This record gives sequence, C-alpha cells and structure tokens, in this order.
Amino acid sequence: MTIRVGIADDQEMVRTGFRMILAGETDLNVVGDARDGQEAVALALRDRPDVMLMDIRMPILDGIEATRRIRDHSGCPTRVVILTTFDEDDYLYDALAAGASGFLLKDAPADDLVQAVRVVAAGEAMLAPAVTRRVIDRAGSRQRGPDDVAAVERLTDREREVLCLMAEGLSNAEIAGTLVLGEATVKTHVARILQKLPARDRVQAVITAFRSGIVD
Repeated sequence: MTIRVGIADDQEMVRTGFRMILAGETDLNVVGDARDGQEAVALALRDRPDVMLMDIRMPILDGIEATRRIRDHSGCPTRVVILTTFDEDDYLYDALAAGASGFLLKDAPADDLVQAVRVVAAGEAMLAPAVTRRVIDRAGSRQRGPDDVAAVERLTDREREVLCLMAEGLSNAEIAGTLVLGEATVKTHVARILQKLPARDRVQAVITAFRSGIVD
C-alpha cells in the first residue's frame, strides 16, 4: 500500500529536503506541498493525503489552525504530524488539542521522518518522548477536571493498564509483551479505550489519562 503524503512548510529548502527523503521510499508518495496553512488545508481537502507534515509557524494561517480545520472537516482522512522545535511547548499543546497525531523535531534523523509517516498512517500516534512528555505534563496541569475522571472511570482495570502504558509511549506490540497478551487483544483494548473516553486517537486518550490523574 502506498502512503500519500503532503508537506506544509513556509521554507522551500525544508519542503525540498523532506520531499527528497520521502522519495527514496517505495511505499511513500508525496502528492503535494504547501507554503502556508491556507494552502495546507486546500491540499488536504483536494488531494486527501494520508499524512500531512505540518509546520507550526507559517504565514496567512498557522499550522495549528490548519490542523484544526483539516481534522474538523468531515470525510477528510488526513492525519497530521507537527514539525516542531524545542521552544514551542505552548504551540504543541494547542496542536494536540487541534487533533495532531504526533510530533517530529525538525532536526531529527531522516529515518525518524519516514517512521513518523508510517506510524501515523497506520492510525497510531508518533510521540517523540523528548518533546511530548513536557507537553502532556502541561496538558495535565492546565485542564484536569471531573469530566476526565468520569471518562477514565468507564474503563475496565485492564483498559486502564493499557492506557497507562500508552501514556508511557509504548506501541501495541510493546504493550502486548508487557502484559503478556496477544497484539490483537491489545488492539481491541485500545479501540475500546478510544470509544469509551471518547478520544479521536491515542494522543487524545493519553491527554485524558494525564488530566484524570491516573498517570503522573
């Protein structure tokens, strides 16, 4: 299966560099790029890439608002990976709330870029520990409330275990190994967690975990 990718960044050299990296992978196809958030939204709605690599700071429309518009548009399958630097914690939290499925440091190795696209296209979250730990900690302190506690209380004990391991950044395979379960069973637990919370993806589920207080 070919994964269709869009690239949104206001720096031409960055777009070109990402395009060249992805072009070397037989299962990845760059369907277009955008110079600002407005063009990114148009690209997503027109070409419907599976994954959009989205810069935060762009003219006309920033990456956060562009992400929100893409994710709020019914029928648009595009999932967003935010391109970020270490000094953008506030922006990153807002991007999570807007529906981003992961983060990628701009100075990350090329292999990380390829992995991020594949992981997010598969429906999982790409949570770079160096960045997202700080962001999720901040999410937990800023918006903890009774709704999040009530949502987590709907989970079974096993589902809570799975959610806590998700918050540690473990993949389904790693969770299966930790709990001595089959990977298919873990996938079922994750699907039920997302349905019960409710959460659009793993990132949103992890935010709820931190807000509820079950994860420190």
